[in-house]
Amino acid sequence: MGFALGPRALSAGYKLAAFERTGSTNTDAIEYARAGERGPMWFVTSEQTAGRGRRQRAWIAPKGNLAASILEVMDIAPAVAATLGFAAGLAEEAALEKISLEAALRLGEGRPRYALKWPNDVLAGGKKLVGIALEAEAIGDRLAVVAGMGTNVIAAPEGTPTPAVSLADLGVQISAEELFAALSDAWVEFRGIWDNGRGFAEIRKLWLERAAGLGEKVAIHTGTMTVDGIFDTIDDTGCLIVRTAEGRRVPVAAGEVFFGSAASVGAA
Repeated sequence: MGFALGPRALSAGYKLAAFERTGSTNTDAIEYARAGERGPMWFVTSEQTAGRGRRQRAWIAPKGNLAASILEVMDIAPAVAATLGFAAGLAEEAALEKISLEAALRLGEGRPRYALKWPNDVLAGGKKLVGIALEAEAIGDRLAVVAGMGTNVIAAPEGTPTPAVSLADLGVQISAEELFAALSDAWVEFRGIWDNGRGFAEIRKLWLERAAGLGEKVAIHTGTMTVDGIFDTIDDTGCLIVRTAEGRRVPVAAGEVFFGSAASVGAA
């Protein structure tokens, strides 16, 4: 079975470039945009050899995992583009719920439970299942925005800041191709709600309903400092709001997030 767009993505006019093997689907997308591609277009593979996560960490997808990047070229500001990652998380979570239906029926109370971790991850049982990385580049007077989504379908990396897990570990027997078809359709829905940033208020509401650690103790390592307190909410720009012990509400734009006991010991 090869990669194919879902019916909703097909009818919405999305395009697809599928690779048996590639270095980075995000890099492929940016290169296509530089060459004149204006999308919307998916770039997908089940074997990625030089992918990048947040903070330029390596994100390798061994054969059987899913690396998928969506290219959208828009007339928006970079700050608005940054909120697209929340729509990507919602699309991933919706696709995972859809393809996990058989496992949910089979496993009952032991079924996978997914949650969204700020800023751009999807967790299952507190472990990282999906990493999402946004990249943007000015193309003429518009912005080429790429949302890269890496899902651990058959294998999970070791030694990550947040322990990782795969769908296979969770008892979900699904192929990268099946997951991608569901993801491409879910993207149409949440990209439509986001609407070039105009619908971020609704995206924010939906995201908070699925947020990991909301109302719990949190520590965020920004690279230069650590902010700790209670995960209060995200604001209308996507910043995480931490309520400190002194009662201040501190916005954080980026950083590594640790919850619960990991926050208490200052995990790094």
